[in-house]
Amino acid sequence: MKYFLYYIFVFFIGSIFGYGLELIYRRCVHKKWINPGFLVGPYLPIYGFGLCTLTIIYYYLSKYDINSIIIILLMGICMILIEFITGLLFLNNGIKLWDYSNERYNYRGIICLKFSLYWVIICFIYYYFIANRIIVAIDWFTNNISFSFILGLFIGFVIIDFVYSTNILNTIKRYAKDNNFVVKYEELKRYIKDIETKGKYSFIFPFRQGANLKKYLSLYKSNNGKKNIFSILKKK
Repeated sequence: MKYFLYYIFVFFIGSIFGYGLELIYRRCVHKKWINPGFLVGPYLPIYGFGLCTLTIIYYYLSKYDINSIIIILLMGICMILIEFITGLLFLNNGIKLWDYSNERYNYRGIICLKFSLYWVIICFIYYYFIANRIIVAIDWFTNNISFSFILGLFIGFVIIDFVYSTNILNTIKRYAKDNNFVVKYEELKRYIKDIETKGKYSFIFPFRQGANLKKYLSLYKSNNGKKNIFSILKKK
């Protein structure tokens, strides 16, 4: 049970800090504050699972006489696999959570060479500068087990958020299937931000249930189609 709590704690750290990293990245790249990820809350589970994976690899393999480069490469491969599996699961439902289609050497827009190298660099930073701090944080948690109450609230919020966000996702999935169309999740959020006034746009809840969401999807599809036509004409 205690090991389960340890990894819930690590999952909590990774999800929160991963959210902050993605939020800043989107602000720098797109010049807009966009709530990242599939869920609406300030956490990204993919980073939580990623940090748990890195911590497990580091904790068990660093005890042996294994070259650090091999461990870092193994960490990088695992992170790429997590990104690939997550992206593929959503893509099979007609949704892209992220899109690397414009990057060289990409596969179906869900993984690419450049961001795969970024994962390896992040694993290098984790191995030499972060891993020991995570172990120290786990030791702190061992001596402050009452923090489990916060973790319980966190998991509760994630579960409620997952149910809410899955309902949104199912609506988008049905629309994508009925229209034979792939919806780019982050692009749809940016599009809604562009067409809505500041008073109507919600950073936490960019989508609206029911008719409003269908309206956004219809406008997004029409706008996306126009962009595709323009890109074809430019190529000619």
